[in-house]
Amino acid sequence: MDEKKWLADEFEANRAHLRTAAFRMLGSRSEAEDAVQEAWLRLNRTDATGIGNLGGWLTTVVARICLDMLRARKSRREEPLEMPMHAAVADPAGDPEREAAFADSVGLALLVVLQTLAPAERVAFVLHDMFDLPFDEIAPIIGRSSAAARQLASRARRRVQGTDETPDVDLGRKRTIAAAFLTASRNGDLEALIAVLAPDVVFRPDATAARYGIGAMRGAADVAAAFKGRAQAAEMAIVDGELGFVVHIDGQIRVAVTLTIDENRIVAIDAVADPDQLERVDFSILRD
Repeated sequence: MDEKKWLADEFEANRAHLRTAAFRMLGSRSEAEDAVQEAWLRLNRTDATGIGNLGGWLTTVVARICLDMLRARKSRREEPLEMPMHAAVADPAGDPEREAAFADSVGLALLVVLQTLAPAERVAFVLHDMFDLPFDEIAPIIGRSSAAARQLASRARRRVQGTDETPDVDLGRKRTIAAAFLTASRNGDLEALIAVLAPDVVFRPDATAARYGIGAMRGAADVAAAFKGRAQAAEMAIVDGELGFVVHIDGQIRVAVTLTIDENRIVAIDAVADPDQLERVDFSILRD
């Protein structure tokens, strides 16, 4: 069979799954169609002979496209015009019975709740809880550690289920730990830094952040030594729904950092400094 014909047939076999996944992440049928179409274009620009699991590859590509779209929407402070109106979910121009069944299967109430989540939370929750994707596979899609992806999905799940009754208490505890980290970093207190870091803590900067002088590393001793005395220009913030901080360089925010905290220790630190990605990060400064 001709390779292009085979790819087209395989893509069509996965289209319904991809469309549903994109719709649940984006809450917009038209944007979901755009995401699926973009995935098809990327597939055509890729050597498919090296893809072992085409369905998994397409799901990953669609998820990354959706994440970029959500972050771009957040940066513009936009919400999809289609939500939360049922008339938009069930397009009267299409097959009414098919569209109604599709809207019911997704659940309008769920879509409304998903709209309140940060982009990374939303993607992690949809991929794991709705499509059973392992956190090890979700982590590189959203640019976080597996532990961070698990926490994002867990927080999203509590909100969706209406059981997120302790976020303020949890945030207060994590904020204390983050503050201790920043204070120890500013003061150059190596022992205090190690005290708030998990023994196997990981630091994962993007390529731009790494150029500021700290590359990827693992282990409390190494991470503490790298951050010793470096947080002078940092301000605590909520970054993409997670506790973290932003770093000012020459009067502008140049780095956004998220902290993954588990059992009173920081288990992962992720830094974004790429200007294009930084524009899509949703953050708010936490003032005392």
